[in-house]
Parts: sequence; structure tokens; C-alpha cells
Amino acid sequence: MPAWDESRNNEANSTRTFRDIDLNLNQNPITNDVTTVTDINAVKRSIKNLLATQHYERPFHPEIGSAISQLLFEPYGPITANRLKRTVEETIANFEPRATVTKVDCNPLEDTNDYSVIIHFYVENITAELQSMQTVLEQVR
Repeated sequence: MPAWDESRNNEANSTRTFRDIDLNLNQNPITNDVTTVTDINAVKRSIKNLLATQHYERPFHPEIGSAISQLLFEPYGPITANRLKRTVEETIANFEPRATVTKVDCNPLEDTNDYSVIIHFYVENITAELQSMQTVLEQVR
């Protein structure tokens, strides 16, 4: 099951287009510039990057980031899952104004000591279509 939907958003009712750089750094054949991702995919990419960023990792913006990587080394279990859930909600609320989170599910994966996270959110200026994205948070040393 792919965690990130890479299809383009062609929402007709969108009043504003969100556009970010494609982190795969693919080249646009017409403009020879880096391709972009738009609307829903741009917001999903931004959320993914925020969750992977630690505090003090971005130059000149030490406040951007989350404590997720530190929480992954805490004792495994439902208490840590709840703390991860709250951290994901707070990080998105603080640093991604284009997304409004409605629900975050964080479930421990007992076999691998990882956490499966499903984020349900609405994208600003996109008609009331609930979006969701899934990722697995795992310890990386």
C-alpha cells in the first residue's frame, strides 16, 4: 500500500493553487526546470517533511520541526503512541496552515517496534474532501 498518493490534483473548485518543489528533483521536459507538485500532494509532502524534521535542523528556523525522532527511542507501547499522536497533531497545527487535522491514528506495530500513523485532514480551499495519508514511524540510528 503506497503511503503517498503521487497523482495530480485537478480540483476545479480550488481558488488557490499550492505548489512545492518535487523532492525527486525530476526535470520538466519543457522548461528544463525542477518539476513541481501541486495542491493536495504539495500539502502531503510538506506534512511528511515536517514530521521528518528535527528542531534546529533548518538554518535560521530552529523552531520548525518535531520531537518525533526522540519519542521513537522512548519505551515502546501505547503511552508513547499517544505522545506521538499529540506531537503529530501539534506539529501540523503549528507549521502547516494549509492543513486542518481532524484525526490522527497512531498504532504500535508489535513485530517491528514501529508505529503506524494515519493522518486525516482537510486542505484549505479544496472542497470538503477529507484527505488521509499513512506512514510508518521507525527508529533510524
